[in-house]
Amino acid sequence: MKTKLLGHTGLKVSDLCLGTMTFGRDTEESEAAKIMDRFFDLGGNFFDTANIYNSGKSEEILGNWIAGRDRESLVIATKVRFPVSENPNSAGLTRKHILWSVEQSLSRLKTPYIDILQVHAWDPLTPLEETMSTLDSLVRSGKVRYIGASNFRAWQLALSLAVSRSHGWEEFVSLQPQYNLLTRATEYELMPLCEHERIAVLPWSPLKGGLLSGKYDFGGSIPENTRYSNLIRRGGTPPWVTNEEYYRQVISELKNVASRNGKTPSQVALNWLMLQKAVTSPIIGVRNMQQLEEDIGAIGWRLSDDDISRLNRISSIYVTYPYDEWSENQQKAGRLS
Repeated sequence: MKTKLLGHTGLKVSDLCLGTMTFGRDTEESEAAKIMDRFFDLGGNFFDTANIYNSGKSEEILGNWIAGRDRESLVIATKVRFPVSENPNSAGLTRKHILWSVEQSLSRLKTPYIDILQVHAWDPLTPLEETMSTLDSLVRSGKVRYIGASNFRAWQLALSLAVSRSHGWEEFVSLQPQYNLLTRATEYELMPLCEHERIAVLPWSPLKGGLLSGKYDFGGSIPENTRYSNLIRRGGTPPWVTNEEYYRQVISELKNVASRNGKTPSQVALNWLMLQKAVTSPIIGVRNMQQLEEDIGAIGWRLSDDDISRLNRISSIYVTYPYDEWSENQQKAGRLS
């Protein structure tokens, strides 16, 4: 793997990030350690977790692995926001909850500092000044190196940047949005904002929960022990139900492109994502070594312009003003050669 700068910072991260959400749930610690060893040996230095993943077990497993490594060679990201107990103050982006959660994460991760502390989602109840000033204090204390956001809308990210700048506080340097071939609304506000502000984009669910692996047949049976078979068993509704034809068309073309390139659908979907502007490191979540090896096959080559155009065209979504082609042309008219 190669490294990229994390947005406008000088921090270098691998061009894939290993997500650890499955560790302690679908993946036992011994297998997780092997996966992390392999990822690191291949040049991966970037690991993502969260305080709520499997009630902190993900952080614990990652911390046990970190303990045997050179800490300075690793970039560790975790998150805070969602409830961790029945206590009414054990959630949100309040000063109380953030400071408490960071101490808990540091203990589980067995590290004196967190490289990137990310707020897991917007908090509509806590004043933004309270959140941003607290994050700033953590960077100044040395317990956190950088701060990032996840699952923000564009106006929320822009407002956060403005508040930080008005007070001289630390700013968000990264954003974790859902972004993939089947989730492209991210492109209409968030991606241009991140590109303009030089904010690193770290897409989560780059394979749409496995849908872009090509293993699902929407008209037939769903493979057992997969995310969506478990969802359906719990009475949930899979995402393709509302627009099955769109999903069929995108995945059919994805399989065609994969076949022409001698790659798997997963590798093509990841390669497409890595070529998008502002994207720094897609977060790959794997349950076993086989999935890791397949995902690593997305690097070291590049889709042709024709293949990219095909995938862009088939996966484009219907939009209206101010995101349609007329509006885009108005933005550019007389300004770009």
